[in-house]
Amino acid sequence: MKIAIIGGGAAGFFAAIHASGPGRSVTIFEKSPKILSKVKVSGGGRCNVTHQPMEVSKLVKNYPRGEKFLKKVFPRFNSNDTIAWFEKRGVSLKVEPDGRMFPTSDDSQTIIDCLVKEASKLNIQILKSCGISEILPISSGFKLSTSQGEFAFDKLIVATGGFPKTESYSFLKRLNHSIIDPIPSLFTFNTPQETLKELMGISVPNGIVKIAGTKLSYQGPILVTHWGVSGPAVLKLSSFGAKWLHDQHYQATALINWNGDLGETDYEEHLKNYSFNHPNRKVFSHPLFEMPSRLWGHFCEKAGIESDQTFNNLSKKQLNKLIQNLFCYTLSIQGKTTFKEEFVTAGGIKLDEIDPNTMESKYHPNLYFSGEVLDIDGITGGFNFQAAWSTGFLAGKSTHISDL
Repeated sequence: MKIAIIGGGAAGFFAAIHASGPGRSVTIFEKSPKILSKVKVSGGGRCNVTHQPMEVSKLVKNYPRGEKFLKKVFPRFNSNDTIAWFEKRGVSLKVEPDGRMFPTSDDSQTIIDCLVKEASKLNIQILKSCGISEILPISSGFKLSTSQGEFAFDKLIVATGGFPKTESYSFLKRLNHSIIDPIPSLFTFNTPQETLKELMGISVPNGIVKIAGTKLSYQGPILVTHWGVSGPAVLKLSSFGAKWLHDQHYQATALINWNGDLGETDYEEHLKNYSFNHPNRKVFSHPLFEMPSRLWGHFCEKAGIESDQTFNNLSKKQLNKLIQNLFCYTLSIQGKTTFKEEFVTAGGIKLDEIDPNTMESKYHPNLYFSGEVLDIDGITGGFNFQAAWSTGFLAGKSTHISDL
């Protein structure tokens, strides 16, 4: 039994490992000279392997696209299984306060070494710099046209990852699968016209970012950068709003509450109480609501407050403007920036053409898909890797089903 895996990333390796077995020859085709390159750069080079285990019903909520599909996948292999699989092979994982899980070594090479060692142990062949130009279904399986010649296989798993352009899926066209046009997900907001970006490096731990005119909203850390705003709240919001923002050509208005624990009246009451109790303190010199001092100064400037003005001298107009800057700061979004090297695409193979119980194509027996080539994407926090491990596991295991 000869099995091909197209793609030498996380999903491809996991699929190959679980497709292996006695009497089986497994080959990974990777078009670039490097394997597991996304694993290498993930999490700033530490590799965010998965997320702290949670119930499947909660886990699937972290996927803007693929939630319903993954409800059938995750009972077969989820975060608990990922942790157990790596720990059984000597890779211990640790949980960070936000739920992300990394190898205790804090080095993505630990994960790469584990996967490569396992593949080597199972005699999986890896062909690098070997791109696929065409997949041709034949009576006994599939014929692959590659940069290193033609190959025939009994079963095929496509785990190429996501592509930024629809044309990149052209090698799949003979398979007649529908492609949901790819669009970017997980990106930061560019705000070239805004003075806020002059405060680059400032962050708040728990803000709320909303997109004006929509129900799109996310709470979490916010980071000011030299091009605009980033941080988990922005990245996760970009993921859920990927389609809407794409349709708007990334021109929108963001509304920021810089302390997500407080509402408008909370800010107002606290400011009035503080003014009453400390009337002679200078506003600029006494940041409230756990705001970084430079950010607080920025809010004061936008509210028209003078540098030596005291709390008891604030006009009603200045007070209202200060509250608005804290609770509903308006930011003009004009474009986006890809988040580091962790490029994620929304889009790919249409999910209703794939059996979620096996990852097998509904059009071609013995053809399977796994990972980001599917129209599945998660928010930051280890969710995209978890989808790769789960769909890779299921695709690999499912190749054994028809071995009778």
